[in-house]
Amino acid sequence: MPFSSQFDAALAAPFAARFRRLLDPADDARLHRLAAESAALTRRHFGRTMRLFAPLYLSNECINSCAYCGFSRENAILRVTLEIDEMLAEARHLAAAGFRNILLVAGEHPKFVSNGYLETCVRRLAEIIPTVALEVAPMETADYLPLVAAGAEGLVVYQETYHRPTYAEMHVHGPKKDFSWRLDCPERAAAAGFRRIGIGALFGLWDWRDEAVALAAHLDHLLRTCWKAQLTVSLPRLKPAAGDFHPRHPLPDRELIQLICALRLTFPHVGIVMSTREPAALRDVTARLGVTHMSAGSHTEPGGYTGQGQENLHLTVRGRAVACDGPAEAATEQFAISDDRTPAEVAQKLAALGLDPVWKDWDPALTPA
Repeated sequence: MPFSSQFDAALAAPFAARFRRLLDPADDARLHRLAAESAALTRRHFGRTMRLFAPLYLSNECINSCAYCGFSRENAILRVTLEIDEMLAEARHLAAAGFRNILLVAGEHPKFVSNGYLETCVRRLAEIIPTVALEVAPMETADYLPLVAAGAEGLVVYQETYHRPTYAEMHVHGPKKDFSWRLDCPERAAAAGFRRIGIGALFGLWDWRDEAVALAAHLDHLLRTCWKAQLTVSLPRLKPAAGDFHPRHPLPDRELIQLICALRLTFPHVGIVMSTREPAALRDVTARLGVTHMSAGSHTEPGGYTGQGQENLHLTVRGRAVACDGPAEAATEQFAISDDRTPAEVAQKLAALGLDPVWKDWDPALTPA
């Protein structure tokens, strides 16, 4: 049965209660013990590796009205969808920086990211980059199949918030309003054959402990039902973005570290992802405690790495294109990053911490014909 049909029961199950106890307020001594256990488990199961990846934004067009997102249909922002050659120029720039693992990201708008566009992007990108993952609008299993066949081996989908009333309040218009449809997306992706699946919650919308317990319950379910796939979990915290939405329930640094440790102790084999949303100093600390995947040198707008798509920029207000007051230079970012170090600088710091930056850990040649 899909997780949506078991969601409420899962939150009341003994597993959820046990995980919540790991999130109880901790004094320094207890937090240090959790951190030491988490670090030891991470080294045991992942060695000293840190997998590096970069997001490549294809489009910031979106049909959804989400109160917290810079790409929301309601926001008056500069938008563009990259042409295939423009996407490839961005990818070649990332490949020259060392990346062999790229996450393709797009706003959820069927008019712009449709008619084989994603499949073509994946197929062409796979000629350059061996590991390609997607973070796009949820689809049916049948719609994922051609993307997997084209070379996409990973899918990332965040539930955003697991608190149903907050979810309904934050997602005002558009297909993203369907809580259960999004909740069951990872299982549809697994059925299509993606070998890596990432989930996460957007911390700041609701109480962080409630979100963390639901996220852990979801992860526990996927480990039992999607066991053929490698799973990762992300813990993004709300950052400044167009629309001027501010977190209602902040997740402080100390509690974020405790949450990372709790996830590692509960899920020793699951990858934990830390993005450039977070400041460099915090990323460096968490790299030694439980995080196994990091983005580096990221841009969160289409064309952000090389300036591609500038000639096609257009301003939209509530879904309608309007005239710009002057020359446009760049598409609007989804959110602001905090770690602005170059990929080389991140890799150098990881090495100084005794970790091994991994640019490539997969190749299609490893898959039996």
